[in-house]
This record gives sequence, structure tokens and C-alpha cells, in this order.
Amino acid sequence: MSIEINGYNSNVNKYYDVSKVNNTKEEVKPENANTTGKTNADTAVVYEKSANVSSNKATYEINKKSSTDRAAIVEQMKKAEADNRQSLVNMVREMMNTQAGKQKTADGFSAFGGTVTEEARRKAQESISEDGYWGVKQTSQRLFDFASALAGDDVEKMKKMQEAMNKGINQAAEKLGGLPSISQQTQEAANNLFEEYYKSKGVGQN
Repeated sequence: MSIEINGYNSNVNKYYDVSKVNNTKEEVKPENANTTGKTNADTAVVYEKSANVSSNKATYEINKKSSTDRAAIVEQMKKAEADNRQSLVNMVREMMNTQAGKQKTADGFSAFGGTVTEEARRKAQESISEDGYWGVKQTSQRLFDFASALAGDDVEKMKKMQEAMNKGINQAAEKLGGLPSISQQTQEAANNLFEEYYKSKGVGQN
């Protein structure tokens, strides 16, 4: 499953019409230049004129925008954040459905309630093992990694992404009629990763 992740800050500059200042060149003749012939070097002396850009220019350009334009920018950023949270909810729900399906196959049942081959059962058991792709360790780490990629190492946004993650898990539980034990353990492990992250930042969850 793939997910398109839109960074919060990477595209912000596209909203700002900040003009660029290009260096210019001026041609200067040396004092001993012959106005009717060439200089001693047979060329004019060229120097680079430095671009003196005010550090406040970007702020000035932004502040020139009308209140309506600034409000539109804020709404676009809010929408992008909301879209990212919903993308995480959807992805988590599907991941939990898949993990539950692997557990069911490992127990010897197909998605349609029948039995499965021994080979399919063996592969499913491997996938949900301790080091398997759909095991608790790897699945919980992917959940956390996806959330942190969307949050961009922002504590407040991480809290919102954690809420989105748990929302997706709860939606999967409703569809499945309850989570299997492996998915319950995965949810607990993923939330523990969030707690470790908050501690590393010197803050609590609440």
C-alpha cells in the first residue's frame, strides 16, 4: 500500500509572491583606456554588482497581501493538514484489516470462512511472527513512521496524528466486529512509540 505524503512546510513558499533580485553587470573603462581603441587588456573591465536584499523583504511581500488572501492561505494549510489526517485514518484502517486477515489465515481460515492450504497458512504465520512484516513490531513501527512523516516532528501535530491513527484502528475494529489479539498488541505498541517520542521532547501526551 502506498501513501502520498504532503509535507506541511515544503510547499508553503508557493503561496508567497516574493520577487527575486538578480545581480547586474556594469561595464567600466579603466582610466587609461583609449576611447578610440582597445584597452591594454583588449577588453573592458567588468565587475559584479552585489545584490543588496533586505532581510525584511519576504515579510514585507507577505504583509502586502490582503486579509482575504492571508485567510485563504490559512484555509489551504488547514485543509492540507486535515487531508493528511484522513489519509492516515484510511491507511491505518486498511492495515489493521490486512493484519487481521493474516491472523485469520494463520489460524487456518480464509477470508470467506473456508479452510486454506498448509502453504498459505505457513506464509501467514511467518508474516505475523515477531519479526514478520505484519507482526506487532514492524506494523506498529510503520504506523508511527507514517504519522511522524506527516507531522514533520511537530509535537502538536503528532498528537493529532496519534488521534487519527487510533481512529483508523477503531474503524477497523467496528468493521471486523472487534480486533484480534495481534492488532490490539500492535495498537498498544504504536501508542507506546508515541509516548516515547513525547518524552524525548520533554512533554506529556496531554
